[in-house]
Amino acid sequence: MLPAMQELHVSNDILDNRVALEAAWDRDGYWFFRGVLDTEAVERLRSKFLDEIAQLGVISPGDPIARYSGKSLSEFPFRMEPLAARKIWKPFVAEPAIHRFFTRLLADEPFWIPTVEYRATPPAQDRSRPRFDYVHQDGFYNAGIPFLICWIPLAEIDADVGGLVLAEGLHKGPYLHDLSQPPLFPIPDGAVPAHAWRRTTYRPGDVVIMHLNTPHTGVANYSDRFRLSMDIRVMAASGNTPIVGNITSITQREVAVQGEDGRSGTFTFDESTYSRGLDGGKVPLDEIPMRFQPGDEVILASHEGRVTVLRPPH
Repeated sequence: MLPAMQELHVSNDILDNRVALEAAWDRDGYWFFRGVLDTEAVERLRSKFLDEIAQLGVISPGDPIARYSGKSLSEFPFRMEPLAARKIWKPFVAEPAIHRFFTRLLADEPFWIPTVEYRATPPAQDRSRPRFDYVHQDGFYNAGIPFLICWIPLAEIDADVGGLVLAEGLHKGPYLHDLSQPPLFPIPDGAVPAHAWRRTTYRPGDVVIMHLNTPHTGVANYSDRFRLSMDIRVMAASGNTPIVGNITSITQREVAVQGEDGRSGTFTFDESTYSRGLDGGKVPLDEIPMRFQPGDEVILASHEGRVTVLRPPH
């Protein structure tokens, strides 16, 4: 069982009140909106998840609640690489109703950062382990990219199914990650006070928008069905957006990129650069030229010509 937690604050009534939105953001480190995303658009996205996992035989074709069939998960793609390869987030955020909501929320055109997680989380096979998956703060791994985290449930997610829990109001303090434990620098057990955790029962059409420094984690799935959700990052287009594009050249201390939007440049990197590997860990400085090659798709944030973050888009 999950420990008792307070409910998330619902922000629907302040959606068009910029002053109140900013006050809630400063106080809580998140906004939670009920039923604001077009449910037909969400259903179209969800159907792609269901089709993919049905092909793997872990649910029955056409099962609307994605009940686990019991088939071995030894070859199950837990990061949903087939969906990632198809970039199914792009048609979803291009849906007119979805675009309108985020434009309304941001009071600007949305700039989507292709750091996307497609989650089809099966029932936990080992229920002796703690239910919290991995408590973390996204900002620790993405310095210089002031994005908003958007977590979107694609089906009802109650306490048994698990879902997202976040630590309210802890976005203003220092990073909680342990710098003595590379390469992932985990947040130590107990660093987040128990009274700060928040969650709710999520439904299609809901969305949680989090500050990049808000501690959060997924919760192990104790139901009989798959947990379906997608999280993606967004910024206001007029903000200090990173370059999303491809490496054109890389040396021991410099990387050149060509962005999808026409921006390009050559940037230096050093020990302070957070070069992120596929596992989220920090790539040692001397290994960066070996981990990244010309042609690789990357997200690059910089400050005064120096790379603050260099990472693949997944």
